[in-house]
Amino acid sequence: MSTQKTVTAACCQVAPRIGELEYNRALVERVVRQAAQRGARVVVLPELVQSGYLFRDRVEAQALAETPDGPSLRLWISLAAELDIVLVAGFCEQRDDGTLANSAALVDAGGLRALYRKAHLWDGEKAIFSPGDAAPPVVDTAFGRIAVMICYDLEFPEWVRLPALAGAELLCAPVNWPRGPRPAGERPAEVVRVQANAAVNRMTIAACDRHGHERGVDWVEGSVLVDADGYPLAGPAGEGGEQLLLASLDLGAARDKRISGHNDVQGDRRPELYAGVLAVQGRALG
Repeated sequence: MSTQKTVTAACCQVAPRIGELEYNRALVERVVRQAAQRGARVVVLPELVQSGYLFRDRVEAQALAETPDGPSLRLWISLAAELDIVLVAGFCEQRDDGTLANSAALVDAGGLRALYRKAHLWDGEKAIFSPGDAAPPVVDTAFGRIAVMICYDLEFPEWVRLPALAGAELLCAPVNWPRGPRPAGERPAEVVRVQANAAVNRMTIAACDRHGHERGVDWVEGSVLVDADGYPLAGPAGEGGEQLLLASLDLGAARDKRISGHNDVQGDRRPELYAGVLAVQGRALG
């Protein structure tokens, strides 16, 4: 049995305003302070919380983009240092080569610890952003080994497996899940996938969605914190309005990959049998 090591994590489900950078910075500061006051040591915010999500075109996105040393990340780093927390949040990144990335930063008391660029772009994002090509980072922090990815990335089990195999105990995922139709009484499929990813990897996950209405789109409002068995400890929020979800996550359980006296979700893997996945992909591309 693993030694328990818990951390209080928070998902701040907020509604950034498209194009209102100062408003969004003030919003982030307010809710991050609230989360820290309630005991959160790891705080996760939505995808593109710095700028809003539904850009009309690349020109608008370019005008709202920031570099990693811009005012939003400077604020986030300052908050992390003052409050002694890990903060993970999404922003529209202006890259040195002139392209844009849908990015997330992990900052703590030591500054910017990791920058992740979304590898799997959703729908209209493909007309605006260049996809990242680096694996999700796994960072040793004061509160545990924390990985980062963004929204649609969670729908690719191979991608989620990478940080799990690299020893991530907690995966933090800023998301913007557009609301779509689903059968009455059913949990959003996005939340189900988060639970499945947590269970099959025995890795805790904090996925922070947004709320509000933006340019014709509503959101799932499905922020959720999930334990290493795949069960929600807080959320999914599923309610209108701003939500602050907190949960005590057992990272010791995330280090223990055993699910029975004779089974281990990593030790039982047989990668030599999975080569066909890459072979099939190669034939499809050929």
